[in-house]
Amino acid sequence: MTRKAVLLLSGGLDSTTLLAHALSEGFDVHAMTFRYGQRHAVEIRAARRVAERFGVVDHVIVDIDLRTFGGSALTSDLAVPKDRDLSTHASDAVPITYVPARNTIFLSFALAWAEVLEAQDIFIGVNALDYSGYPDCRPEYIATYERMANLATRGGVEGTNPIHIRTPLIDLTKAQIIRMGLSLGVDYAVTQSCYDPDDEGRACGRCDACQLRLKGFAEAGAKDPALYL
Repeated sequence: MTRKAVLLLSGGLDSTTLLAHALSEGFDVHAMTFRYGQRHAVEIRAARRVAERFGVVDHVIVDIDLRTFGGSALTSDLAVPKDRDLSTHASDAVPITYVPARNTIFLSFALAWAEVLEAQDIFIGVNALDYSGYPDCRPEYIATYERMANLATRGGVEGTNPIHIRTPLIDLTKAQIIRMGLSLGVDYAVTQSCYDPDDEGRACGRCDACQLRLKGFAEAGAKDPALYL
């Protein structure tokens, strides 16, 4: 019997590795991508490329407009921070690229689709090691959300379809994630990580996401195939 899973696919390095992992574990993947008003909307094209490349069961793109609220450099006209020192992120304030409640919103949509599909597994590519310091990427957040999901759904309450939030990347460094992806045949040239790419999709090389990606490839001893300015 096949296992259905809903997987949050941004088209970035982490979620693409996550997709390859889920497929290697034998899941029938239903991928979900969000067009949420992000300035780096080229990631939608990347998500389509990734979904097509891996042959997911289906791929939905959900439209929500988080620019209505703003509050983030990714959903407003605020400048994306460049050249930040990420070595001390654990003690820093949450950066302006954090989108308020984004993972909670995304997981809620994924939870609704999982209920309809009768899927017990939701995959999200959060990471608590090499990341920018977002509060909704921490293990305690994921564990709490999973408890809530099983209190808020029919299958969870009745015990017929318990929900599991799968986060296989959460304790890995970016280098380890890259090595995992390469071992699974991921072509990172089709992925998009940059928070502030140009119209052609070339990465800035200086935002948090680019710095973490470049650091990860360097530590993995591999060449990043992404195009940079």
